[in-house]
Amino acid sequence: MSSVRHPFLDHPAPLAFAHRGGTADGLENTAAAFRRAVGTGYRYLETDVHVTADGALVAFHDATLDRVTDARGRIADLPWSEVRRARVAGTEPLPLFEELLESFPEARWNVDVKAEAALVPLLELIRRTGAWDRVCVGSFSEARVARAQRLAGPRLATSYGVRGVLALRLRSLGLPVRPRRTAVAVQVPEAQPVPALGSLRVVDRAFVRAAHARGLQVHVWTVNDADRMTALLDLGVDGIMTDHLDTLRTVLTDRGAWA
Repeated sequence: MSSVRHPFLDHPAPLAFAHRGGTADGLENTAAAFRRAVGTGYRYLETDVHVTADGALVAFHDATLDRVTDARGRIADLPWSEVRRARVAGTEPLPLFEELLESFPEARWNVDVKAEAALVPLLELIRRTGAWDRVCVGSFSEARVARAQRLAGPRLATSYGVRGVLALRLRSLGLPVRPRRTAVAVQVPEAQPVPALGSLRVVDRAFVRAAHARGLQVHVWTVNDADRMTALLDLGVDGIMTDHLDTLRTVLTDRGAWA
């Protein structure tokens, strides 16, 4: 396991992350999902943020409401007064991220910033609420993560973007690449689809070793199969994100690692 470099990670590893609160029941990124996750014993919760046309920071994965709610339209084009009427699976409202911070004060949040416009409102919220130790910011966009670091400084926990992951993977394969050291974790899929090449494996023992050598924890998403969870834990990964909360809890409990 890697050493702890930020209070966000100050918890016995391996960390168990409830991906979007646990999506197996179709209520992803809702207060109901996160409430169930916390009730199940999860301390680490994963979510995403978008910002409405009038600046409300919403915990939601997609750019549009279409896939999982009874409403339609791009969140960035709609005011909060309209977005708040949408219902996930026809029953649950979309939460503001500030509401989630308040409702689950003991939880730590892994936040994927899905839109550039959401970054500054997120950092302002973290600053205003003093939630520096409770939030880790990530994005597929390396530039967005770098901007977050410039604006917030070392108080903010971040994970690598796509370029950082690629650099670390090349490093783990023996190439003379030097990934930056400013993040506290690398959060990756087991394998990454590559056009025309199929799937490129990301996580193996060499990758975990390279991350730990740079003081980075390795968190793998989104793993829902017990055998895959076990194999990854055997490699020494520091955290797993899952939709299937009970499965991961059972795997960790059987290993004596459910904290």
